Formats: sequence, structure tokens, C-alpha cells
Amino acid sequence: MIIKHRFFIIISCSCLLVIMSCVKDRDFEILDTHCLDTQIETIEISDLKSLYAGETVQIHEDLAIYGYVVSSDKKGNFFNVIHFQDKPAEPTEGLQIELELRDSHLLFDVGQKIVIKLKNLYLGESNGVYKVGGVFTSFGNRNVGRLPKNQVFEHVLTTCDDNFGIQPLKTTIQDLNMTMINTLIMIDDVEFEENELGKPFAIEEEETIRTLIDCNDNDLSLNNSGYADFQPEILSDRMGAVTGVLTYNDNEFQLIIRDLNDVKFDKDRCEDFVDEFTSEFLLISEIADPDNNSGARFIELYNSSSESLSLKGWTLQRYTNNNLEVSSIIDLSSLTIEGNNFLVISPNADEFENVYGFVPDLAVDTNSPADSNGDDNIVLVDPFGSIIDIFGIIGEDGSNTDHEFEDGRALRKEEIIMSNTVFNANEWLIYNDTGLNGTINEPQNAPMDFTPGAR
Repeated sequence: MIIKHRFFIIISCSCLLVIMSCVKDRDFEILDTHCLDTQIETIEISDLKSLYAGETVQIHEDLAIYGYVVSSDKKGNFFNVIHFQDKPAEPTEGLQIELELRDSHLLFDVGQKIVIKLKNLYLGESNGVYKVGGVFTSFGNRNVGRLPKNQVFEHVLTTCDDNFGIQPLKTTIQDLNMTMINTLIMIDDVEFEENELGKPFAIEEEETIRTLIDCNDNDLSLNNSGYADFQPEILSDRMGAVTGVLTYNDNEFQLIIRDLNDVKFDKDRCEDFVDEFTSEFLLISEIADPDNNSGARFIELYNSSSESLSLKGWTLQRYTNNNLEVSSIIDLSSLTIEGNNFLVISPNADEFENVYGFVPDLAVDTNSPADSNGDDNIVLVDPFGSIIDIFGIIGEDGSNTDHEFEDGRALRKEEIIMSNTVFNANEWLIYNDTGLNGTINEPQNAPMDFTPGAR
């Protein structure tokens, strides 16, 4: 149920005339502005959002909302939009209105309490971002667009409340959430990504994304206009706090600053955060190509140390047949392998579970390193690009060699607890359907001949 509030808005005509007399040859000269001294009923921003039912809608009721301005087009980083929130501090909701109005900061400055009369405006939403304004049609669909400049002051009104400014909400990159969209936030202890140092805030006349990063390697996009006054200024090489309006675009949070005063970098940069490690105790322990079920293929890794290992930056690479170039890659970055434990990877997770009775640790695509038909070469690579372990010989097709496991499996001997950068057939028990070059002519059937997750 929509909750309504009552208050009186009395706009001082004399104050408005003084402001407008200072602005020449701008959009304001054609706007029909007037004082309002009537009573207006308002609803919460959250109540307005509840009116959205999946498509852009025109508001026909005599409704209004109030808010506190948090954006500013004074330095050109915002254009034809006003962002506002429901409270001057600790906001719970934010919204934006699209309008055709240059230099809107002269009338709607940061901290100013405004009222928006909603009747005949349009409400829309995209990826969780709500906005009101005019309307335009694209491919038969209505979308919220800019409110024509001759209608701005019919809908957007200032109050006579004193402007005490806005207190930005202090948060962290990790704690960002959708309730903060269109509100003013501040994040401390961030810096610009190292590979962007020495660059300007934006490329001239191009919207440019720069990346903020904290000392725990969390990142946030900073969206800068190529027309902003500070466009050519060089990014700071220090660390500190940044304040801005939080938006959401391309499925990621983005921050927009109002001017360079929003960037206060006065501390030394973060010490290098080390979260990528190598280890000679991580090895390939089993590769499976069952004779009776190609859908039950898998590859198993084993951590022979007692310490857990983050696999950030680690990859498994496949060289198909005699190829000298990598054919496919599995990125292991999202995983951690515990000490004295296994990591089982399947290209067909449903069939793997059906055959072996448990869910693999990682489900990947077919034709990946976990989906070899027995004559390919598999390489384990650490975060620094070094080969840590290898099965087979790159450039040599495995057929009829000592590293063929077609219709069988390659099993690392139990006494092998360290990886090897050079393939050594003596470290393996290799089963196939040929038995050539020291391999075992004994095709393997799933599940009885395989031991995923065990040695």
C-alpha cells in the first residue's frame, strides 16, 4: 500500500529570479517557471518503484516524490540527468530523472531537497536501475527518456528547506548492493589499477572506464565522460577515498564522480597483495577414457602437501594429438584444493554423477582437457605461466606410444608425490587397448576400473 505524506512547498519567486538573472543564453530562458504554494501529497521512492510491473509505464495518478540531489553537471561528468536519494544521510532508496536541462546544478544543486510531480511522467527499470522522465519508442517498445525542457519546471520543484549538503554513505567494494543505486557513496582505501597509471581520467570525447581497486584486489569501475572538465587530468598514483554516485551498467556496479574533489588520494599505495601461488606438490594423478562410456571421462588432480592451495591463475591445457599449439584450456582460478586431497574435473557432470555416484568438483565443457580420447597431451600450468606437471609429449600424437591411454586410463603411481615438468612414463600405470611401449593392454570400464577422488 502506498503511504502518503503531506507538506507545503513554497518556492520563493524572488530567489529563483535572482538565480536565473545570472544565467544568460542557456536553456532556462524558454522554461516556464512559477512559484508553487499549494499542498502536495508525496509517496516514498520505494512505493513508486512498486508501480513498475515489467515494462515502462506512464503515471496517471496525482502522485509526487521528494528526494535530495546527489549528482551535479557542473563539471560535465553528468549530462541531462539528476540523481537523488530519499535521505540526506543513510539513504535507503535512490532514483534518477532524465531531462533536457543544461547547467541544472544552478537550480538543483547537491543537497537540494526537490519534489517531483509524477503525473504524466514515465517510470522504467533496466537491470535493477529505476528512472523517471519522458518517453521514447525503440523497436516498438517504450523507454524512459529525457523530459522536454519546457516541461521540467512543471514536474521538478525545489523546496525552501535549507541545504545542509549530503553525507555520503561509507561502504566497501565488497559490500555494494542494489539498494545503493543512484545514491552517494564513499569508499576508502582504493587506488587506480597499476596499468592505468599515467593515463587521463578519460579519452577525449569518449566515455571511459577506469578501474579502482582495494588492497584485497576487489575492483570497481569508475565511469568518466570524455567531455568532463577534468577529462585530461592524470590519474593519481596514490591511494585514498573516492566519493560518487553509484550506478549499474553492463551487469556491474559503476561509480561516477562529480568533480576532482570527490577523489582524495593522499596515502601510499597498497602493498602488493599476493594471492597467487605455485607448488610442486600439485600433480595430475589420473586421466580417464573408459572403454564402455566416453561420457564418464574425467581428470583428477592431487595436492600431496598438507597445506591447502588456492588455484587462482592455474590452468589445465590440452594439446590435441600432435598439435604444438594449445587446443583447449580449463581455468581453475575459482577453486581451492585442500591438503592431501583431490580435485576431480568432468566434461559431463550428469553422467559422471550417474556413473561414479558423486558430483565432480568442477564441471567443464566437452573437448576440454578433461575430455581426452587417450592420445592427447595434458599440461598443468601455474599462475606465472610455468609448466608444473605434464602428461605426454607436446607435438607427439599419443597413439601407439608410452603415453596412450585410449579406452583406458593413466594412473600416477602412489609413490609419486611431486610434479614433474618432463613426462616420465615410469611414474605412471597406463592402460589402453594396444599394450605398446610398456603400456598395459587392458581396456578399462567405468566405474569399477577407476578411482576418482582416491589413490
